[in-house]
Amino acid sequence: MAQLGLGMASLGRPGYINLGHGQDLNHDYSIESVRNNAFEVLNQAWNSGIRHFDVARSYGRAEEFVSQWIREMSIPSQEITISSKWGYTYTAAWKVRTPNGVAHEVKRHELPVLQRQYATSLNQLGEHLKIYQIHSATKESGVLNNQPVLEFLDRIRQTGTSVGLSVSGPEQAETIEKALTVEVNGERLFQSVQATWNLLEQSAEAALRKAHDLGLKVIIKESVANGRLTPRNQSPNFRSQKEQLSQLAREHQTTIDAISIAAALNRPWAGIVLSGATTAEQVTSNLKATSLQWDDELERQTSKFAETPIDYWKSRSQLAWN
Repeated sequence: MAQLGLGMASLGRPGYINLGHGQDLNHDYSIESVRNNAFEVLNQAWNSGIRHFDVARSYGRAEEFVSQWIREMSIPSQEITISSKWGYTYTAAWKVRTPNGVAHEVKRHELPVLQRQYATSLNQLGEHLKIYQIHSATKESGVLNNQPVLEFLDRIRQTGTSVGLSVSGPEQAETIEKALTVEVNGERLFQSVQATWNLLEQSAEAALRKAHDLGLKVIIKESVANGRLTPRNQSPNFRSQKEQLSQLAREHQTTIDAISIAAALNRPWAGIVLSGATTAEQVTSNLKATSLQWDDELERQTSKFAETPIDYWKSRSQLAWN
């Protein structure tokens, strides 16, 4: 079984697309309140045995918060894994909703961005930074063919930091396949891949299995689909699936989110499954997945929920920042 980690996408900034995010923060978006909530979640995760924490330059103050928390907790670098990402710049200016035409984050997969963001990440996280990833690599961005970028990433790899990529969108599988062919100086560059896999979006499974078989560390993100695989999903289109998942949760004396995360934890090719919890209570609920006995019947009953990649990512793109 894979291990549970904690993703910080919803913990370092006031706005995010998770269903009910504003409610989780009690609509208190001050830097102090968001920091205090992040520390509470980090403490709950750490005290529950979670040791992998995933951040990014575009997650608002996530790197800063994690760095402060590590110092307060006096956590030695050998006891924790921090993965971070470069490529997106946070541009929301600590606002939940940005003015028309202003993005929350802007993607630039260019060498100057990599150099600037890596220096900042290293300054924030120091020796605790174990994995550095391209944030949402796609074929369209051209980053996997950008030789100066690839060579700089290789220099990072030579310092002992693992180099990886995260992928998003309906062509996740194709991007992973391309990444597996990337070499610098005759060696495969990437040592890890982070991708969306959940009960609704399973299109990258074969590519992720191949990555695992080639020795890459596989990290799963969005295992509850930004809250769509929780009771918060009130969409009429999800009513039938929600009823079926609720019945399964009752039968196994657990929660819908735990069922969903357990499905990811029990992929034989997965190494880490990131919880996207925004509250300590959600961490506790997510952790129930680690004690759920997964079997062939659960596999059969949960395998029927997958959407087409186009439909899944279209629905995700319509989630509102809150």
